[in-house]
Amino acid sequence: MASVSEQYIAAGKKSFLRIVILGIIGIAINMIGSLTVSYFGLPLYFDFIGTAIVAAISGYLPGIIVGFLTNMLHSITEPVSVFYGTISVINSVVITYAAHKKWFKKLPTILLTIIILAIFGGGVGSLLTWLLYGFEAEATTAGLVGVFYEAGLSPLASEFWASMVIDILDKAITVIAVMIVLKLLPDRVYKSLQFAGFRQAPLSKEELRAAKHEMYRKTSLRTKLVLMITIAGSAIALSATAISFLLYRNASIDDHKQLGEGAAALAASVIDGDRVDEYIEYGRKAEGYEKTEQLLYKIRESSPDIEYLYVYRIEEDGCHVVFDLDTDDLKGAEPGEVIPFDETYMPYIPKLLAGEDIDPLVSDDSYGWLLTDYEPVYDSKGVVRCYAAIDISMDQLKQDGYGFLARMISLFLGILIIVLALGIWVAEFDIILPVNTMTMAASAFERKSDEALTDSVERIRSLGISTGDEIESLYHAFASMTEDNLKYMEDIRAKNETITGMQNALILVLADMVESRDKNTGDNVRKTAAYTKIIMDELKKEGIYTDQLTDEFVSDVFNSAPLHDVGKINVPDAILNKPGKLDDDEFDKMKTHTTVGGDIIERVISTVPDSGTGYLEEAERLALYHHEKWNGAGYPSGLKGEEIPLSARIMAVADVFDALVSDRSYKKGFPFEKAMDIIRESSGSHFDPKIAQAFLNAEEEVRKVAEEFGNNKT
Repeated sequence: MASVSEQYIAAGKKSFLRIVILGIIGIAINMIGSLTVSYFGLPLYFDFIGTAIVAAISGYLPGIIVGFLTNMLHSITEPVSVFYGTISVINSVVITYAAHKKWFKKLPTILLTIIILAIFGGGVGSLLTWLLYGFEAEATTAGLVGVFYEAGLSPLASEFWASMVIDILDKAITVIAVMIVLKLLPDRVYKSLQFAGFRQAPLSKEELRAAKHEMYRKTSLRTKLVLMITIAGSAIALSATAISFLLYRNASIDDHKQLGEGAAALAASVIDGDRVDEYIEYGRKAEGYEKTEQLLYKIRESSPDIEYLYVYRIEEDGCHVVFDLDTDDLKGAEPGEVIPFDETYMPYIPKLLAGEDIDPLVSDDSYGWLLTDYEPVYDSKGVVRCYAAIDISMDQLKQDGYGFLARMISLFLGILIIVLALGIWVAEFDIILPVNTMTMAASAFERKSDEALTDSVERIRSLGISTGDEIESLYHAFASMTEDNLKYMEDIRAKNETITGMQNALILVLADMVESRDKNTGDNVRKTAAYTKIIMDELKKEGIYTDQLTDEFVSDVFNSAPLHDVGKINVPDAILNKPGKLDDDEFDKMKTHTTVGGDIIERVISTVPDSGTGYLEEAERLALYHHEKWNGAGYPSGLKGEEIPLSARIMAVADVFDALVSDRSYKKGFPFEKAMDIIRESSGSHFDPKIAQAFLNAEEEVRKVAEEFGNNKT
């Protein structure tokens, strides 16, 4: 027969299959919603409804996965969609949190959920759009962007608020759809779609809450794992992003260099090097100048990245213009005009004067961020007569770089959240819950009473932790250890019971030896012990002195009560058994039995380990103070009120009552009712009034003890 944990894991596999089906349905709802708004041209998205439903029902991880996979599928037709996956992932976390906290039951939290979703979907989404496309508004928000722009907002602000308005409406519809599904979904189906990965027997809600509780001294294991996964994932993501960005930037610069070199070489090839001097002197009047200029214009217009094209002859006094093409913003210099050297090119002037090749140059000045390539123009004799120069604008590279960086950050952030959620989920069910459950079981085992230890061991066995790793091995070792401990404790308990029985028997034997010398007391040790138990039970029932009347205290007083008169062993027989009233000297000798008894027990305590002196300490108090009186008129110390130990105040009532109802060599016992009246009359003077009243209230139990020992005289 399969174990409880195996049965639950099997049930978990069925639940996992149902959740996979739900996830597929969620993705389908997203895709259908997106196609619907696209087909009808609606200014909405409807691509998050399925994700929200899955997240609200099954939790963080299924919602995150459905959101990310939806964007991955969208990227088949719209490649840029994958970079919006992070927003879907974050919003699925928001939906899960809102469902967990029951935010969908109150209007304020419903509105708060919609606003948070819109901030991420619309606000953050608009910023991502700006980074990806610049200030080109997307089709969904294009109409509203124009309205905000005409109202005086900047292009970015217009895109932001347009996206927010659209997304608030979109997310409001999404939240309403989630609320309808949660309302209609049967509770049984809802529970079956909860995404959990228990590797042990199921826990009740209370046990699960306790097992998730932070049980740690400084930092919880959960926090450490989350930090570790976050730091490791972030480090990998940042490194990968930085490396990707640098590779992309360098590759883009290389592409621009190739473009510049190719365009400059082409420009150099169309210039007749033998006629450079003629071009400089006569300009457009020179033969072939205008034709060459038109060819140069075509070369410049061959790529939008070519910003400037010009041809210079480098002389000592500066750059002599051969060709300088006009642009929309800047008119070119005339042929023959001399342009001073720019500081950027000063280190390369010697090479240019010598007609040598130089590597492309990158400059960032008033003309913008430019990459310049110089290609020499040769005459028919192979002499360099001038240089054809191409300026490639690098400004677009900046914008493209920002867009690439935004793509990488968005993509890696989405993956990081997925990895983090998966890591937390695995840590929760494979490490934290099993460890915390074992900790709870160990704590319960430690605190349980003897009668409940067997149940605790059974509970530990029933955990059935099956992680298949070191945690499972730890569990089996832990379960085996607790079983061994139970057997050991049962053995100790049996031996303790034997020792306690022997101890109580020895106390009674000792008390009987003392009592056998006193012909007046009879079964005093047994009767007074019974009366103390009756008093303590009644006090507990009435809620009096409950802070002191622990089970241990009651046991110690009851078991040590027979020793209260052990000091009489030092009193001569003639005084103990005198048939008449004692004189003052004799009474003084009789009173020493309290201090002698205390000394005897104190000597015993000194020979016993500290852990075994509890009942002896109470015996010492009983022996010393059971003749003290509430009003301070007792002996040997004249204590009064609560200065007298509680056990001695209890014994005082029990001892006096037994003396009243028992026959002595010097008197006959009083009737039961008369003895009870004397106890009542002495309340507040001889006795603690609370204890005396408890004794009187337990009259029936007192009478039974008195009858048992033949002291019930009416």
